[in-house]
Amino acid sequence: MTEAAVLSVAHATKRFGARAALDDISLSVGKGEMVGLIGPSGSGKSTLLRALTGLTVLDAGPGRIEAFGDTVQENGKVSDKIRMIRRRIGFIFQQFNLVRRLTLYQNVVMGSLGRLSPLAGTLGMWPDETKTAAMAALARVGVADHAGQRAATLSGGQQQRGAIARALVQKAKIVLADEPVASLDPVAARKVMDALRDLNRTDGLTVIITLHHVEHAIRYCDRIVALSAGKIVYDGPPSGLDRDRLIDIYGPEFEDVAHEGIH
Repeated sequence: MTEAAVLSVAHATKRFGARAALDDISLSVGKGEMVGLIGPSGSGKSTLLRALTGLTVLDAGPGRIEAFGDTVQENGKVSDKIRMIRRRIGFIFQQFNLVRRLTLYQNVVMGSLGRLSPLAGTLGMWPDETKTAAMAALARVGVADHAGQRAATLSGGQQQRGAIARALVQKAKIVLADEPVASLDPVAARKVMDALRDLNRTDGLTVIITLHHVEHAIRYCDRIVALSAGKIVYDGPPSGLDRDRLIDIYGPEFEDVAHEGIH
């Protein structure tokens, strides 16, 4: 891994039966980058994102993933340091991954669990620092007024911004977001993307986000990595994604590019 990189992937392969979700992928991501992962369904985007934090284990072989200079996994085995590594990596899921019966505030303070003793976490003995950080994080993403509401009563966009606030309380240095706006309406999607971009620009966090909507990747990300059939087929700036390149990535059926303002 290069000195400036916070994440490094080398020769990553993952097969599900006869299908290669990842096919000998190598990738390096630097500190403070905002990277959009795009590609057709089944191209390997989510598999790659989950592999970065050891949620998906690569096939045995030369594949290796590092974060902050520590090994996440190699040769088909997750590192015994994975819990320590995950403390610095926030993961935002498509379906919010909040505890629905708990309030938004309770969900957000749980971002500090990795720094508390098991007893303190079980009993909810949150330090004053954590309580203050939780409310500040909720205010920052615009949902502090809903802190006392059960997560189940909130809209998808509000829950997703709560998940971002939880990553702030976690003190994550990298945020991985897996299709965080796929199920949201356009206004809610914009608020979530704005919040992620703010973390990247203001706090210097590294953000890697899988996206179905190419226009979101082009608008918000400085670097775009496109996958197709488990391989990286594009890695560069948004300006390189013209109509012809997108057709190469998604196939000839990709007909809505013009409606997205891409020429």
